[in-house]
Amino acid sequence: MSIVKRVALLLLLALLLGLAWLVWRFQARPSLEPYLPLALPAAAAPQPAGELRVTFLGVSSLLLSDGETALLTDGFFTRPAGREVLLGKIAPDRALIARSLQRAGIAKLDAVIALHSHYDHAMDSPEVAQRTGAMLLGSASTAQIARGWGLAPERMQLLQDGQVLRYGRFEITVLRSRHFPHPLAMGEITEPLRPPVRADAYREGGSYQLLVKHEGRSLLIAGSAGFVPERLRGLQAEVVYLGIGGLGGKDEAYRADYWRETVQLTQAKRVIPIHWDDFTLPLDQPLRPGRLLFDDMEASMAFLQRRAAAEGVELRLALPWQAVDPFAGLRR
Repeated sequence: MSIVKRVALLLLLALLLGLAWLVWRFQARPSLEPYLPLALPAAAAPQPAGELRVTFLGVSSLLLSDGETALLTDGFFTRPAGREVLLGKIAPDRALIARSLQRAGIAKLDAVIALHSHYDHAMDSPEVAQRTGAMLLGSASTAQIARGWGLAPERMQLLQDGQVLRYGRFEITVLRSRHFPHPLAMGEITEPLRPPVRADAYREGGSYQLLVKHEGRSLLIAGSAGFVPERLRGLQAEVVYLGIGGLGGKDEAYRADYWRETVQLTQAKRVIPIHWDDFTLPLDQPLRPGRLLFDDMEASMAFLQRRAAAEGVELRLALPWQAVDPFAGLRR
C-alpha cells in the first residue's frame, strides 16, 4: 500500500473516531441520582405568613414567596425541543405556560425579573407577567421582547446596577454581572422582537445578579456562571443560588475564580446549584442534566463538592416544583 493511501486511511479512521466521539458526547449525560441525597426537604405546609419559600422551576426560574408577596425570576416554561432551537423558530407556548403556572400554584405575582434576555430566561417572561398581573423588570433587551409580545409599557421597568427594589418584606439589590463566557447570541436586542423567531434572536442584553433580603435573612441569585470581579465585595449572603450552566466545560482556574467571586466574597454558608438542567426537555418530565457535548455537570459538582467540603460550606440541591425554606438549618 502506498504512503498516500495509508495517510488517507489514517485520516478517515481519525474522522470516524471523531464522529463517534461526538455522537457519544451528544447522547451521554450525567445522572442526577448521585446528588439526590443533597436535596433540601420540602417545606412544611401550610406556609406561615411572612416565612420565605423558594421553588426551583428549572434553569434559573425561582419563585420566591412569603405568602403575602410573590416574585419570579425569568419564568421560562416553554422549553422548546433541541430540533426547534437549532433548525427552526421558537415562540412562547401560552397553553404550556398556563399549565406550568397552575402547577406551581402561581396565580398572582408582584414582579417577574429577567436575569438576562436569552430565550431560556426571558422568552416567556412577558406572557407570565401578563397572566399574573406582574411588573416585568429587565434590561433594555428584555423590554424589546416585551414590546414584541404586546405587554403594555406601564408594565415594564428597566433594571439599573445598584438599584434597590422593595416588594412587601423583600428588599432586592440589582447587581450588574456578566454572562458565562461564550460567543452565542450575545449583544443587544434593538427593536421589538415578535416571535416566532430563531433562538439566537434572543440576545443576552446584559446580565444581573440579585441580592435578596427578607426578614433579616439574605440570599444571592446568580443565574449565569459569569461574574464581575470584586462586584460583590462587602455584600453578604447566607445562601447562593449558583448558576452552573457551562461551568463543567471550563478549567479549574475559571471555576475557582467564579467560586471566589460569588461564594467566598459573600461569605455564604450554603450553595444551591441552578441552571444545571437540559432546558430542551419539557418540565412535565423529570429534570435531567445537560448532554456532555455541551456541559459536564459531574465536573461542576465535583468541583463544588471539593470546595464546599474544604471551606465548611453546605452544598444542597433544590428539586423542581418543591417549595423549600432556603435557610432551613442555618443559624442566623
